[in-house]
Amino acid sequence: MRKIGLDVGDKTIGVAVSDGLDITAQGVMTIERIGIKKDTGKVLDLIKEYDCDTVVIGLPLKLDGSDSPQTEKVREFRQKLENKLKGSGMNHIKVEFYDERLTTVMAEKVLIEADMRRNKRKEIIDRQAAIIILQGYLDSLR
Repeated sequence: MRKIGLDVGDKTIGVAVSDGLDITAQGVMTIERIGIKKDTGKVLDLIKEYDCDTVVIGLPLKLDGSDSPQTEKVREFRQKLENKLKGSGMNHIKVEFYDERLTTVMAEKVLIEADMRRNKRKEIIDRQAAIIILQGYLDSLR
């Protein structure tokens, strides 16, 4: 079964999934945020579509390891997602946090090195951050 990685922001959610062997992460899409119920519903649909057994959510901590203002929002998103999974009879799906400090900075650097224009970078930065989060998680499993 695959893993799905999420970079949860205020306006968008970057999504990546692992390959069938859990070796590499590929970007799937960026979800435009509408509301937490619809957003978690879309994630649930993706979990089913890609046959995932684990959801990896990037946890936005400050550089010193303490919580940031965004941290609580992401914790709330996780709670709502877990509740929706339970309500859908999918309590076997694991939901885990992965430290995402500097992933957006790393994603931006990768896209700049790929000589991508600024407006195009804005479109895919969250998806790239989700790839970095999920790849880090997959690498930590080995």
